[in-house]
Amino acid sequence: MNSFTPAFRVAALYRFVRLDRCDELRAPLAAFCCGRGIKGTLLLAREGINGTVAGSEKAIAELIAHLEDMPEFAGLDVKYSSADEMPFHRMKVRLKQEIVTMGVADIDPLADAGAYVAPSDWNALIADPGTVVIDTRNDYEVRLGTFAGALDPETQSFRDFPAWVERHRAELEGKKVAMFCTGGIRCEKATAYVRSLGIEDVFHLKGGILKYLEEVPASESLWQGECFVFDERVSVAHGLEVGDAALCRACRRPLTAANRLSPKFEEGVSCESCYYERSAEDRARYAERHRQVKLAAGRGARPHIGN
Repeated sequence: MNSFTPAFRVAALYRFVRLDRCDELRAPLAAFCCGRGIKGTLLLAREGINGTVAGSEKAIAELIAHLEDMPEFAGLDVKYSSADEMPFHRMKVRLKQEIVTMGVADIDPLADAGAYVAPSDWNALIADPGTVVIDTRNDYEVRLGTFAGALDPETQSFRDFPAWVERHRAELEGKKVAMFCTGGIRCEKATAYVRSLGIEDVFHLKGGILKYLEEVPASESLWQGECFVFDERVSVAHGLEVGDAALCRACRRPLTAANRLSPKFEEGVSCESCYYERSAEDRARYAERHRQVKLAAGRGARPHIGN
């Protein structure tokens, strides 16, 4: 029996709620996390809280209990996974206009979000020929993995999603519309937006892809590929095992094993997606940065390279 216990617990969390004391919470939350060795990012906005953090199992349990003790955050949506190494470089608590940026005023996920669908019921919904399945994530995330048959809006940011819906509105009307995202938060807003257009039969995957990969056995899964995550693990697969994807340090796009076979890929310098987006001077600068990172690693140091 394998008794190995991963060193770090990762918690992806959010809650939409009217939050009027963002300024008041920012410094105490940062101190609470830093005092327990927790790293990652928490976003606070008038519409709630969102973030992903990592730490020891005890530290993460204390943070979730601390948040749940606050009236605004009771009922927090949390997805847990694990990592062998700390997947973040520092702790940040930031104040934002939105906890997930869509850029559309007066969208209220608390009142208007679509119906939740449990992971155990998701396959039946998306296999129905009358269902339009939409991946609400960005193009680079979709390329790494998605559900069979899902539409890819090919957005570069979530701000682009409303415009895509407007262009395809006629294709959605009168259909069941099922949406999904990494952890569920983008779908709360995406479904609320679609419902604001008068499209009523709207659903979203409860807990997102992460909960689906955790609960649905690979033998029964309709998921294809890996799920991009915004930390140093880069991707996860079924059972939330760390995936095989790597990150291009020049453009921060995820790369599959096949992507890394491209002649345009050079570790720390470029990939096939960004090679022509950068100048030779840029690539020379990235090469020097990568050399310094390797030297620091050889000394046992861990330089800041993101997150």
